[in-house]
Amino acid sequence: MQQFSILPAALLSLALSTGPVQAANADTAWLASWTASPQAVWGADFLFPSNVPAVLQAHTVRQVARLSVGGPRLRIVLSNAYGKVPLRIGAATVALAESGSAIRPDSLRTLTFSGQTAASVAPGAPLVSDPVDLSVPDLARLTVSIHLPQASPISTFHWDGRETAWIAPHDQTRAARIDHAPDVQATTARLLLSAIEVEAAPAAQAVAILGDSITDGASASLGKDTRWPDVLAERLAPHGVAVINAGISGARLLADGMGDNALARFERDVLAQPGVRTVVVLLGINDISWPGTAFAPQAPRPTLEELTSGYGQLIAQARSRGVRVVGATLTPFAGALPGTPLSDYYQPEKDALRRQLNAWIRGSGHFDAVLDFDAWARDPAYPLRLLPAYDSGDHLHPGDAGNRALAEGIDLRLLLPALQP
Repeated sequence: MQQFSILPAALLSLALSTGPVQAANADTAWLASWTASPQAVWGADFLFPSNVPAVLQAHTVRQVARLSVGGPRLRIVLSNAYGKVPLRIGAATVALAESGSAIRPDSLRTLTFSGQTAASVAPGAPLVSDPVDLSVPDLARLTVSIHLPQASPISTFHWDGRETAWIAPHDQTRAARIDHAPDVQATTARLLLSAIEVEAAPAAQAVAILGDSITDGASASLGKDTRWPDVLAERLAPHGVAVINAGISGARLLADGMGDNALARFERDVLAQPGVRTVVVLLGINDISWPGTAFAPQAPRPTLEELTSGYGQLIAQARSRGVRVVGATLTPFAGALPGTPLSDYYQPEKDALRRQLNAWIRGSGHFDAVLDFDAWARDPAYPLRLLPAYDSGDHLHPGDAGNRALAEGIDLRLLLPALQP
């Protein structure tokens, strides 16, 4: 789906490193502190509902995002990556979040774009705000409110935000809270908002996690920041290292799924993000298990060679940009998704391929380091399944305890060797 790619890498890197009005000074740089990878909104005939309206008009969307690393100034990035028409932004604000949709009033800041409070997001493009003077601490929760004054087809979103967002009539970007407004709608998808960057020292670093629903946070508690990248962010923030989540539920390495394939979106979602020095890759279980299910009933299962070649391409792209690549083994999934239309997601022959791929990840020597999530998450009494204490209940996705165990089991020096133990 390359025709939907956003700005070429060189132009995007320029846009994200200089800012539309003010540049960070010579002693600072922009650092990606939070991201949500854009996806194309699917039709009503897909297996899962999109959970977003087809069109918004004269509505305000308010979303909450927890940063990893803070800074004295910030800017946001909106995305119309899959749109066919410009999206008009009538007003936008950012503030420190209180509970629910409430904001801390003294922190409210108006967002501008090239000096203007209104702007358009071109089809297929991002829109970067001007820098905002708002000092935010590490792990701060921010509220971003965006008013869409005109009829705006919703073509780009992030399906599983693991946060509640609110859609309310009229311009409520400066409202103290909007969840009690008349005719307000709630959704767990993200609309337009794709990144938040902070001003940091030039040597500041970010770790990106390229993954699927296990990284995106399926089955993690809603609004509690308990995905494994969230826990890793808590560990790395004291070192001044940001963590960005480039997970998409349903993502695949080689084929499009509930988002572009990883090879197609790697540049946009990882390599073009400012400050990324390391990427962790946890992908492949959907490539292995989607074929033959309701997701892809006629699709052939990839071979081990095809999967390892795909990994090799990611590694080559990352190395060409000086980015460290850490491979993570695929976690056990025996009995996955029982009682659902995807109860055939697990099959013994699929698991055999998972174990072959894990052996390659561990032993090929292609990665700079390996995180053995399979060994950490499996049940010693039955290694083909998740440890019951880590299982969310669907036998595929870790629950909160499993996510914490994965993140806390990581030796941080495998991600960034220069870190002090």
